Amino acid sequence: MSKLKDKVAVITGANSGIGLASAKLFLKEGAKVVLSGRRAEALAEASKDLEGDFITVIADVSKDEDNKRLIQESVARYGKIDILFLNAGIAPVSPTSGITAEHYHQIFDINVKGPILTVTEALPHLNDGGTILFTNSIVHQKGFEGLAVYGASKGALRAYSRVLTNEVKSRGIRVNSIAPGPIYTPLYDKMGLSQDVVEEMGKGFAAANPLGRFGTPDEIANTALFLASDDASYINGVEIEVDGGFSQI
Repeated sequence: MSKLKDKVAVITGANSGIGLASAKLFLKEGAKVVLSGRRAEALAEASKDLEGDFITVIADVSKDEDNKRLIQESVARYGKIDILFLNAGIAPVSPTSGITAEHYHQIFDINVKGPILTVTEALPHLNDGGTILFTNSIVHQKGFEGLAVYGASKGALRAYSRVLTNEVKSRGIRVNSIAPGPIYTPLYDKMGLSQDVVEEMGKGFAAANPLGRFGTPDEIANTALFLASDDASYINGVEIEVDGGFSQI
């Protein structure tokens, strides 16, 4: 199995969930992988059992200097980038009446500014014919209570990806987004909600889903592999919902 043989992939938010599942699959398919995350301990724990050619880079995508260093260290090790997977993101909850400037900046700095600036740093080192992937969300399509700023951040990222698709067309670089629905990842533990509330929310999501369940990080990773590989050579500028049909009904 070598759909990504000798390709260099940089993945943000790779210490858990979708990012880690994608890193494992990309390595299995022959890629050289740069795993990035904010927390050294989590990144070390996540990568200790990985097999293949990879490095880890501690980087907070909300910090300009970290984005620069991530790309610099990736290029210093591998000399090029073929796949840039902007996966890092957060989803703290707040009703509209409780939104603060701090809440807004925290989300937009990580979910929007981070990916945009990482792309800017990476473009000179991204091979022509390469691939840029974003982890987006169906949230910007639905209007879930308490997720106004998160939904806005993902809507902004979708708008940016459309423009980017047009701007890199002369280099044959494909730009696509994955919009997960409810997925079992540590993201839900970081929303600032009690475990009881998270569990009730999860039951509601599962009940409203045509497939009646949450998805798994592996199911998103399989989609990322498809979009990053030559199997998706004529797929460009799209956002693919991977949500069991949740966004469609």
